Amino acid sequence: METRIKLPVGIESFEEIRKYEYYYVDKTLLIEQVLEEGSKVKLFTRPRRFGKTLNMSMLKSFFEIGTDPSLFEGLHISESTQLCAQYMGRYPVISISLKSVGASSYKEAVDQLVDVINRETFRFMSLIEDPKLSAFEKKKLEDLLSDQMTAKTLESSLVWLSMILEKKYGQKVVVLIDEYDVPLQKAYMQGYYDKMVLLISNLFGNVLKTNESLAFAVLTGCLRIAKESIFTGLNNLKVLSITDERFDEYFGFTDEDVKEMLRLFLKIIGFIPVVMRQSRKSFKCQEILQQSARLNVCWREKKLSKRFGRNLLIRKCISLWKISGVFYL
Repeated sequence: METRIKLPVGIESFEEIRKYEYYYVDKTLLIEQVLEEGSKVKLFTRPRRFGKTLNMSMLKSFFEIGTDPSLFEGLHISESTQLCAQYMGRYPVISISLKSVGASSYKEAVDQLVDVINRETFRFMSLIEDPKLSAFEKKKLEDLLSDQMTAKTLESSLVWLSMILEKKYGQKVVVLIDEYDVPLQKAYMQGYYDKMVLLISNLFGNVLKTNESLAFAVLTGCLRIAKESIFTGLNNLKVLSITDERFDEYFGFTDEDVKEMLRLFLKIIGFIPVVMRQSRKSFKCQEILQQSARLNVCWREKKLSKRFGRNLLIRKCISLWKISGVFYL
């Protein structure tokens, strides 16, 4: 019976991919680079479908206390035994995504942000009964679980959560914020940008700027928002965009990644992924291949799957390939 490798289409959880043996393009050396790069707060800006969310999930799985080391067995980072012994499973981690924060009004957007904080705090709800915490700290946790929290509580929510986690675990906290720019994009489109900038600026400033409980932080997004708007006074921030050669191989797929996938899929599955090459002129860095184009578009028995026939973008890409050969087969 032939072996079939499952493609993780639409799966953004590193733990799920590894646990259920989906195909994974090894980007774990990002962990080593994040630790070696000196800045305390890193912002990675990349287009959509470049694996930002999966990388954030991978970072969370590596650093968080109570992690399963077997998730990293056989991956590149496991070869760095000293690094794994020192850092794997050693930190409390706050991990949030702001991709759901985008409404037609400021009030609705605030409610969505409150829900994000509620859900992340819920992961630590058992601490309300922890004897290490004072009654005041337990009350703070209860406030962060309320869907009626005040603006002041919301703006200081992440810094308070990090302080409480440091008190509990005796270790500074890793903060991961995915899709940091979505609330601002939506606010700009709906006409409440100034209010949202002030809220996000205060939220980020409290947890990233003067937070003594912070070990380090990683943020991701599609756009680089002006530092003078939401990162005012944040001197420990390093922005790493698509034009920066550092870290470029850890977002999207390199030529070597694609060659390995073609070898495996041609041999085992029998279909050929269709891959779009990004322009070197536009990115001015190592050629990175967009993930969704390869995982979602397949060529079966030299005929396109009917499943994708109605997708105008896919049809357009295929037409480009036929004309100019900008796709790999």
